Amino acid sequence: MKKLHSLPWIISGFMLCLVFIIATIPSAKAQSGRETGRGTGVEGRPTRSYTSVIQNVFDFIRENYVDEVDPEVLFEGTMSGMFNSLGDPHSAFLPARELEDLNDTTRGNFGGVGLYISKPLEAKPDGSPPYVEVASPIEDTPGWRAGINPGDLILEIDGEATDLLSMDAVLARLRGVPGTDVRLLIRRSAALEFPVILTRAVIEVPVIKYEMIGDTGYIRIISFTPMTADHTRDALRGFIRQNCKNIIVDLRNNPGGLLDAAVDVCELFLDGGTVVSTKSRIKSENNDYRAYGEPIVPGNMPLVVLINKGSASASEIVAGALKDRGRAYLVGEKSYGKGSVQKVFPVGNNTGFRLTTARYYTPSGVNIDKIGIPPDREVLFPEFSPESAGKLAQLIQENKIPEFVQANPGAQAAKINVFVQELNSLYGLDEGLLRRLVRNEQNRTVIAPVYDLEYDVQLQEAVNILRNGSYGELMKTTKTLKTLQDEADSELPLAS
Repeated sequence: MKKLHSLPWIISGFMLCLVFIIATIPSAKAQSGRETGRGTGVEGRPTRSYTSVIQNVFDFIRENYVDEVDPEVLFEGTMSGMFNSLGDPHSAFLPARELEDLNDTTRGNFGGVGLYISKPLEAKPDGSPPYVEVASPIEDTPGWRAGINPGDLILEIDGEATDLLSMDAVLARLRGVPGTDVRLLIRRSAALEFPVILTRAVIEVPVIKYEMIGDTGYIRIISFTPMTADHTRDALRGFIRQNCKNIIVDLRNNPGGLLDAAVDVCELFLDGGTVVSTKSRIKSENNDYRAYGEPIVPGNMPLVVLINKGSASASEIVAGALKDRGRAYLVGEKSYGKGSVQKVFPVGNNTGFRLTTARYYTPSGVNIDKIGIPPDREVLFPEFSPESAGKLAQLIQENKIPEFVQANPGAQAAKINVFVQELNSLYGLDEGLLRRLVRNEQNRTVIAPVYDLEYDVQLQEAVNILRNGSYGELMKTTKTLKTLQDEADSELPLAS
């Protein structure tokens, strides 16, 4: 059995490393605070004095600026400034186009080149510029086919440095008419930089992919949309009908999505109990999300979850819940670390805003924001050394691997080995790394396979754990995220 579920999406750049709750803010309520001026600032100053000044300055600019000013421009500038002042990249004003894109995203339709991205508002603590960072590429899209990876930095878009651009400006430059090109300069590690040309396209982006690996049910959840839980439920029922003995859930490079979708997926594996909690200074935002009903997967069926640094937000809710509840063994690498919840509020004029209203906590009471979730067993892909970075950059620039794959469609192992040996003699790079690069390129020329057991070392390890009989003993050694956090805190040196 080999199946995938997908929704038609028009792809361009978009930031989705978030947990979303779509909300509405009643107009009367939205206006009442502005009109009455109730409440005080953090230093006790009445809010009303600030709102009056903002209104007065707004009117003064309109009446006195040397050129006539569109009030919509002033409105959007004011709103953007307020949200930028929060210093929170996940809270932002949403002009009409962005609000429409966001609504399309949660429904499974949005514009882009196939990259989930984020951007710091200012220079990082180490002083490095606030370049755009790739949270993850979307499978079978231009960004994915070009070989862009989670953690890559986009230094330039069509020759313009991204550190000086706002997120709005970045998105505007990545979007465009299908069939048109956009040129990016990518940085991967300190020494490796290379250009990439992406052709914007209309693509179908899958929600999940699944297939049996022998007697193991393997399901890759690619994003959390309103359809994710239903498709996952169907896949799991299919596995059980085929008498699967265990299950692997792959959350790698899953950048998140809807909180409710993550909770619904957890219900398929958990027999009641807490999935995730949200905590806020607003009482109504404090919620305990629980699993209800009977799980699809029996509680005694072995379950392994794959995570990596591209697993963020809603996917971390799922991984954290299954780990803390002792339901799954985690394999891979530490996740991204996104532990806050955003609500989206429309405010009129077809605009709105996205605001961080709460932080979420795993069942053991841990917030993983900027920390991430460590796997129970770390498995890393081989990395190239700094000495090899220049040679790898040269190989990418000279385009030899894509040219080989294009000239030899469906090349088998013998032919690939000869080619890899030629590359090794030219560039001195590890043959194992070169074979993986060739396989990745082959996968990009067709619809991506559901899995690649030959080269995917993390998936190999998950399968081995389930088949060698060690799963039960390994589960006895797992620790909740709270225990791990307490142990880490106890190892910190005491202040003198």
